[in-house]
Amino acid sequence: MVELLFEDIFTLIRLDPDGKKFDKVSRIEARSEQFDMYMQLDVNTEIYPLSVGDKFTMVLAPTLSLDGTPDTGYFMQGGRKSLADKFEYVMHGKLYKISEEGSGINVKVEIYASFGGLLMMLKGDPSNAANFELDQRLFLLMRKV
Repeated sequence: MVELLFEDIFTLIRLDPDGKKFDKVSRIEARSEQFDMYMQLDVNTEIYPLSVGDKFTMVLAPTLSLDGTPDTGYFMQGGRKSLADKFEYVMHGKLYKISEEGSGINVKVEIYASFGGLLMMLKGDPSNAANFELDQRLFLLMRKV
């Protein structure tokens, strides 16, 4: 079984907070239910349209292989089942920055990843960042709830 790095249900709270910059991409702001994480994420809304109030499951995983086999970096056609079969929108990228802000009990961790130029920032309790490493390759998977 694949070990997920992060999984939660998010509610979209704002769409393009700084104005629309690109025709086919929107920056979304969302908050998670279980871990109270805040996320900004660039999404290709031409192929995966989203609206304020939408709820979706978001997963970060190191591989799409259902048995947890590490990702080789190559896509193998062959009809094998994968984690992507359970989701509607999938991106592959790299974690490029982990930082902390605040101090004491108010400390928050920020995790930054790039998916071919589409950016993600995930912010919240540091305990949710224990499985992440700098320069880690990961998959972001989304499915509307």
